[in-house]
Amino acid sequence: MAAHPKSHLWPFVPSGRIIDVVKAEGVWLHLADGTRILDAAGGAIAASIGHGRREVADAMADAVADTGYIVPTFLTPQRERLVERLTSNWLPKHLTRVHLSSGGSEAADAAIRLARMHHIAKGDDARWKIIGRTPSYHGATALTLAAGGHTARQKGFEPYAPDLPKVPAPYALRSPLGRHHADEDLRCAKALEDTILSEGPETVAAFMAESITGSSGGALQPGPRYWPEVQRICRAHGVLLIVDEVMTGFGRTGARFGSEHFDIKADIMFAGKGLTGGYAPLAGIYTTEDVVAPLAARGDSLMFYTYGGHPGACAAADKVLEIIEREALVERAATQGAKLQALLQERLGQHPHVAEIRGRGLLWGIELVADRETLEHFPSDAGITNAVVAHGLREGAFFYPGGTGEVRDVICLGPAFTVSDDELEMMADRLLSAINAATAHKAAA
Repeated sequence: MAAHPKSHLWPFVPSGRIIDVVKAEGVWLHLADGTRILDAAGGAIAASIGHGRREVADAMADAVADTGYIVPTFLTPQRERLVERLTSNWLPKHLTRVHLSSGGSEAADAAIRLARMHHIAKGDDARWKIIGRTPSYHGATALTLAAGGHTARQKGFEPYAPDLPKVPAPYALRSPLGRHHADEDLRCAKALEDTILSEGPETVAAFMAESITGSSGGALQPGPRYWPEVQRICRAHGVLLIVDEVMTGFGRTGARFGSEHFDIKADIMFAGKGLTGGYAPLAGIYTTEDVVAPLAARGDSLMFYTYGGHPGACAAADKVLEIIEREALVERAATQGAKLQALLQERLGQHPHVAEIRGRGLLWGIELVADRETLEHFPSDAGITNAVVAHGLREGAFFYPGGTGEVRDVICLGPAFTVSDDELEMMADRLLSAINAATAHKAAA
């Protein structure tokens, strides 16, 4: 097969087909060859208000014309407006302090550093361990890979990161207690307390988890008893609770943040992606006066990233959040999400290779198996996830590959909140076709 004429340019590591996008509008990607692709994943589940919003581009252009690059420790009108909007309209009221980074991985890294600095400032120098979950994903820095539970992305980088303790995330479908066992939540919460006690509470700085597990688990949600028990455990042992809302924040799940569904009161929260709707690289770390106070008393500060809070990105975020408010898009994510759920159940609910359809709002995961009765996996080398994505592109739709290596064969959906009813129908139809093509004649593991 002849190489693509642009293969010397992109990607960094040469691979298969190059998706050459020249324009994007709404939920559609326009390719150089004239093909249109339905963006069923919102890119990396980031695009929330739809592609091609001219008013966002205009806001960014004005910001760059006015200020260009300003060191993150200085205040600009764009930073001021964004922080004011966040604290007034979006963040939980107890989260009053905002630190801006240029992406979710950086925000996760900064959240961990903040937790450590908090304990040092209080004189608890021994508290350094971050307890994470499997499955999970918090970013691709060495520290965030160590804190997460994504075996495929950690592979090969183990020497560069500490071996941080892990506990299971609720995974009701495959609970060792039995499929959808009522006590799966409490089993996982107990594992957290057992781990804190075995590690030594005096050594644990924080517990870090996604409110709803994103693409690594394919929109895994805990039951109602999980988060209340986790919060009780963290408070009892002086462990900070860090909640990752990078994928689930700013309306994605039909609420401002996934935390709202479970009444989570984080000590530190971080969120990006939907903050700018994918228009610019930006994320934020949001915390309480109590977390910051010991640092302030010592004159400490959290080191910034060069492009954290760039004025152009802040202007984009402020405009995106204004649009979400004006067009009631959080509510629309809930409404369109319910329609998507119904369509997926109708098309795939009884499919012989669909084990579960799970999600909330416009974040959905479909777990594929060789046998839905036994939950037997496809062979690991069958490449089911990549096959579904490839067949989806042939059908004219982009679906997001999920899983961690241990969690396998998961397809994720996360379209823009502006997606129409007709586009949801197309999405479900094309996903069914892609799954049928990918699973045809595949043997069990």
